Amino acid sequence: MTALDTSTPSATRASPRTVDRNAPFFIVMNAGSGKKQGDETKALIEEKLGAAKRRFEFRLVENADELVNVAQRAVADAKAARGVVVGAGGDGTLCAVAQAVYGSGCPFAVLPRGTFNYFSRDHGIPAEPAQAIALMLRARAFPVQVGFVNEQMFLVNASLGLYPKLLEDREAYKQRFGRSRLVALWSALVTLLRPHRHLRLHIDHEGEQHDVRTSTLFVGNNRLQLEQIGTKEAPSLQQSKLVAIAPRAVGRLRQLVLSLHGAAGALGDADDVNRLAFRQITVRSPSRRVKIATDGEVHRLKTPLVFRVGDEPLYLLKYEPDVAEEHRA
Repeated sequence: MTALDTSTPSATRASPRTVDRNAPFFIVMNAGSGKKQGDETKALIEEKLGAAKRRFEFRLVENADELVNVAQRAVADAKAARGVVVGAGGDGTLCAVAQAVYGSGCPFAVLPRGTFNYFSRDHGIPAEPAQAIALMLRARAFPVQVGFVNEQMFLVNASLGLYPKLLEDREAYKQRFGRSRLVALWSALVTLLRPHRHLRLHIDHEGEQHDVRTSTLFVGNNRLQLEQIGTKEAPSLQQSKLVAIAPRAVGRLRQLVLSLHGAAGALGDADDVNRLAFRQITVRSPSRRVKIATDGEVHRLKTPLVFRVGDEPLYLLKYEPDVAEEHRA
């Protein structure tokens, strides 16, 4: 399946936009996750934006099921007020808010509050709330690429097979033992050592068909994450492509070895991995519905699955390109 797409890019080559220095902020924050951290972040926002004499409104989400509706209402109000929509949370929360923002014409800003924060880190946005707020107050809005699987957006990655199972198990472990990277890594190891089914997938790409038997299909839209696991196709994201990774069907021990290659940043050296850079692929499966994980959230989608680069960019408040690269970590 290894191939490179040569089709014409790129919505992300659009020009950056200057944000009105009086534009109000509409801040969507999950109040039910990490209450102490949330209260501290809220107080800091009130202090910093109040000192800057910048209008802002909180849209607190008490129940995760309300996130999409709250985000959509925030976007409607921001659009009417020529404002900025801010997502405060981890990658899953940011993705839900970003999907509501997408296509509205509103700029999007983030205050990272997650465990891994791949989206914000890849774009050089500080993890320290005070620094992220200061950036919001002076940044321009730059176009960034988003991915879709059917109509579900993803900012970082989308996957089916073993990876959604890893996420479900990770969430169960976090509820029992707390939210930390160590708990996440331990739960992943336990899941990998259990028996798992292989997927039989038929992938259509630019008129070519690929039959793939794999434990998981992972589609990446985050240069930092792809560089960390060591896949050589990471630079393709800068050419308005996504990157698909599918380990060939192997036993549990070899699966663990492949996972260790990824953890060590050496997946590019592994022989048992299919890779493909693309703008759009169609994935067919014998199952009518499959579990899909997008930015850490698990959904059930109908097949066939169409993975594609978004037709237009999301406009993100961030540092100028040279400064953003210095802050990327």
